[in-house]
Amino acid sequence: MAEPSWQETIRIRLVERNAKQTAFASIIEQYRRLAQQTKLLKERNASLLKAVGSVRPNPSSSTVYIPGTAGPGEDNPVRAAYITSLESQISSLRDELASVYKTQGQNAQRLLAMNETLREKEELSRIDSENLRKTRDEIAHLRRKVDQHNEIMAEKDRTAQVLHDEINTLQLELGQIEERNQVLVKDNAKLLQRWLDDKQAQANRMNEANDFYEDMRSRHQAVINWQGEAQPQNAPAGTASGTTMTSQTGNGVREGEGKMVTTTTGQRSPPETQQDQSPNG
Repeated sequence: MAEPSWQETIRIRLVERNAKQTAFASIIEQYRRLAQQTKLLKERNASLLKAVGSVRPNPSSSTVYIPGTAGPGEDNPVRAAYITSLESQISSLRDELASVYKTQGQNAQRLLAMNETLREKEELSRIDSENLRKTRDEIAHLRRKVDQHNEIMAEKDRTAQVLHDEINTLQLELGQIEERNQVLVKDNAKLLQRWLDDKQAQANRMNEANDFYEDMRSRHQAVINWQGEAQPQNAPAGTASGTTMTSQTGNGVREGEGKMVTTTTGQRSPPETQQDQSPNG
């Protein structure tokens, strides 16, 4: 609940001050009334004593004047003093009654003001109660939202834990796959190297065969040239032998049977022959 405003603080302090100052108001009022009554009694006694002192003696020395025995036409000082005292009491009572009426009016005004203040305070209390109720409803609503948020966060934590476990599992699988890939890469590299080595060996063999073919061809050409130079000297017999040498020389390779084949890598392939080969090459 909010702290009281400065106006409310001042009002509370004024009420406390008035309560302290009016704590003995009833006693003071009683003493005041007692003093007034004492004053009135003193004045009344003084007037009575003055009236007794002014009483005239009777004509006979053996008798004393008794109040109330005078004739109707004679003045009675005691009675006059008593009447004066009563009139003063009446006047004081009227003054007191007027002050009482005045106090009553003031009290009525204060009562109206206090009623108005009480109504305002009740209105403020009602507003504060309404605000308190709304605040409590908001607090309850916020607590429900906090509970829901906590539940959502707990669910998210569980989901995050599941995802974390799945990520760990996938990372393990990825590591295993990468290891397998590395093994496969090494195997492929080995296989590729073996294939390249095999192809290199084949190319070397083909180059050797081509070199051998070129050598044999150059020898065959040399034989042909030698036969051409020796033909004028050997007449008809040499012609037959020359023809035989021309048709078949060296290792039995015929002219025109071998052809040089160059691969896309720049290496020479073995010459193609027209001889029939077996299924095994």
